[in-house]
Amino acid sequence: MNWSRRAVTGGLVRPANARVSSAGHVAGVVVATLAVAIGLLALPACDKPRVVADPAGKGPPPVPVTVALASQKDTPVRIQAIARAEPYRTLTVRPQVGGQITTVHFDEGDDVQAGDLLYSLDARPYETALRQAEGVLAKDTALAQDAAIDAQWQTELHNRGSASQREYETALANLAALEGTVHADRAALENARLQLEYCAIRAPIDGRTGRHLVVVGSVVKPNDTDLVVLNQLTPIYVTFSVAEELLEQIRQYQAVKPLLVEAEIPQFIGPPERGELTFIDNQVDGTTAMITLKGTFANPRQRLWPGQSLNAILTLTTRPQAVVVPAQAVQIGQTGPFVYVVNADETVEARPVEPGVTLDGETVIEKGVAAGERLVTDGHLRLKPGAKIEIKKKAGATSAPGGATSKPASGPTSQEGRR
Repeated sequence: MNWSRRAVTGGLVRPANARVSSAGHVAGVVVATLAVAIGLLALPACDKPRVVADPAGKGPPPVPVTVALASQKDTPVRIQAIARAEPYRTLTVRPQVGGQITTVHFDEGDDVQAGDLLYSLDARPYETALRQAEGVLAKDTALAQDAAIDAQWQTELHNRGSASQREYETALANLAALEGTVHADRAALENARLQLEYCAIRAPIDGRTGRHLVVVGSVVKPNDTDLVVLNQLTPIYVTFSVAEELLEQIRQYQAVKPLLVEAEIPQFIGPPERGELTFIDNQVDGTTAMITLKGTFANPRQRLWPGQSLNAILTLTTRPQAVVVPAQAVQIGQTGPFVYVVNADETVEARPVEPGVTLDGETVIEKGVAAGERLVTDGHLRLKPGAKIEIKKKAGATSAPGGATSKPASGPTSQEGRR
C-alpha cells in the first residue's frame, strides 16, 4: 500500500488510494471535517482572554478623585444632641371660689403679665356674704363693749366689797367670750372679702395664654375647673440628653466657667439662639444610660417655642490649633479608621488615624495626619495603596494649592462662622 498520498478524514490518516465504499460515507467525512475546522477556529476566542493594548506601557489608568487639604485651627469641643424647648414655667389657672363666669378679659394666645385680670365671676353672692359678716361683727362688737362696761362696774364693786366674787368672775368671763367672738367675726369678715376678691381671677405669672377652656356662662367649681394654661416663654428652657460618660467632663468644664448652649431651629436660616447650661439632672436614666441637661435662654424674640424640636450644641472648651479634615475623608477599614493621603507622585497611601469629634462636616484628627497634607475626599471605592490618581475638580469649586479643591465662598458653614 502506497502511503505517500494521504487525506485527512475526520482526524484519521487514510492511504491516498483507499476506496470509499459509498457516496454517503464520503459526505459524512466532509461534514465531520468542516465541523472540526470550525471548532478549531472558535477555540482561540474561548480560551484566550482579550487583552487591551497599552501602547504607552504605563499600567492601569489613574483613578479620578477629589482631594482636600488638612488644616490647623482653633476648634471648639462641642457636644451635639437632639433637644426640645420647654416653658420656663407652666401653670394651669383654676378658680378659688365657685360661681358663674361673667366676663373673659383676654383672647387666646395673648401675652399677659402677672396680676392681669383674666376672668370675672358673678360676685353678688360673695358681696352678700361680706355684708352679712360685717353685720355680725358690728353686733358682736356692741355686745363686747357692753360686756366691758359691765366688767368694769363689777370690778369696782368687787374692790369696794359690794359685789360677790361670783358676779365679778362672771362679768370678766362674759367680756372675754365676747372679745373672742369679735376676733372670730373679724376673721370671717376678712375671709368674706377674700372670697369676693377671688371673683376676679388674675394671672399669677407672666406668660402666654392658651386656648379657652371655659366660656362666659360656664359654672366653675373651686380648685377643680381648669380655666386656661399659661406658659412662660421668656426665659425658656432647652432640654436635651447626653451619654453618661460625658458627665464628668461637663461638670469639670462647668466648674471653671459657664458653658454656652446653642439651639438651632431646623429649616431656619439664621444664627442659633444662645443660652447657658443651668441644670444637670441629679441621676442618670438607668434604661438609656443618658442624663438630662437644661439650658436657659432669654428668648426675647420668642423664636423658641414650647415643644419645638431643636438641635442643641453644648460647647465645653476650645482646642487651639487642632488638625481638622473633611469628615468624608475618614474611612473605616478592617483595622479601623484610615485616610488616603496623596503623595507627591500622585499616588495614594492608606494611613491609619485616630479621629476625634466631628462637627459641621469637619473631623478633628488626634493622630495620623499633619496640617497641609492632601487627603482623598471622593473616589475611595476604586483606590488601593499605591494607586495612581487624577485629581478632578467639582463643579463650582476652585483649585487650591497642592491640587486641593475648595468650595466657593457662598457663606459660612460652621457654627462660629454663622455667629
